[in-house]
Amino acid sequence: NEQKINLHGKRADAIVKGMLQHSRTSSGQKEPTNINTLADEYLRLAYHGLRAKDKSFNATMKTDFDQSIGNINIIPQDIGRVLLNLITNAFYAITEKKNSAGTAEQRYEPTVTVSTKKIKDKVEITVADNGKGIPQKVLDKIFQPFFTTKPTGQGTGLGLSLSYDIVKAHGGELKVETKEGEGSEFIIVLPVN
Repeated sequence: NEQKINLHGKRADAIVKGMLQHSRTSSGQKEPTNINTLADEYLRLAYHGLRAKDKSFNATMKTDFDQSIGNINIIPQDIGRVLLNLITNAFYAITEKKNSAGTAEQRYEPTVTVSTKKIKDKVEITVADNGKGIPQKVLDKIFQPFFTTKPTGQGTGLGLSLSYDIVKAHGGELKVETKEGEGSEFIIVLPVN
């Protein structure tokens, strides 16, 4: 019983911390930032963070950066948090698929691709995975606070809703495209100026 109380106490603590982070507006200043460098850093950070937790974790990482973007005005630690969340989720999705793959899917190569693209006065940052995709019934809820598809204790359900709020505060939007069984793409659209 004591262990259970301790475990649930820690969970409650994590949720409350998450809620506080959610409500805390960033005091960070917007500064000219190279989005390609930022995306690349956070891709490596997410990968090595997961490798530290699970030595058997492995995935192919691909990047496709538009070099013409240059610097854009953002709060780097906030957008970094969004990237870290989306990339970690992508790694989670491919790990889930890999672990549930039957013998027929032994050729499955878990891959996360991060790409950037300049379109007129906007920049698109895409985090794509070849995991299981998101079921339609879940899709409408994924940006809601406290909604999680992860097992109890694994996710607080605040990552995507936080990410959504941060991107909105930057005057941008966060979109998702998914094909069940094939994977998902999260697209951050940010204004250049």
